[in-house]
Amino acid sequence: MFISPAYAQASGGAQSGGAGFFLQMAPLLLIFVIFYFLLIRPQQKRMKAHQAMIQSAKPRDTVITNGGLIGKVTKVDEHELEIEIAQGIKVRVVKSMLADIRPHGAKAAND
Repeated sequence: MFISPAYAQASGGAQSGGAGFFLQMAPLLLIFVIFYFLLIRPQQKRMKAHQAMIQSAKPRDTVITNGGLIGKVTKVDEHELEIEIAQGIKVRVVKSMLADIRPHGAKAAND
């Protein structure tokens, strides 16, 4: 037989067990930190800002829904708004579906 058996050897004491484990986990930890600062944290800030915007809705504000409806708020409930989209036409919208709120008295861009 021409092939001799190969045996695994220890690394010769170059790394201890704890340091080797840390060096293996460092890239994984670094990836998690990068994901946190680039993805998770900004998303949490956007969610907090959106929640604050939703809670600030009051009658006579102009709102834009995620579906593209623009109207004035006539009634505010705990989870819903009543929006007048045309004279005499009112719809109920879930608060979380608001995309933007323009406070009462805000001037339009072309005025």
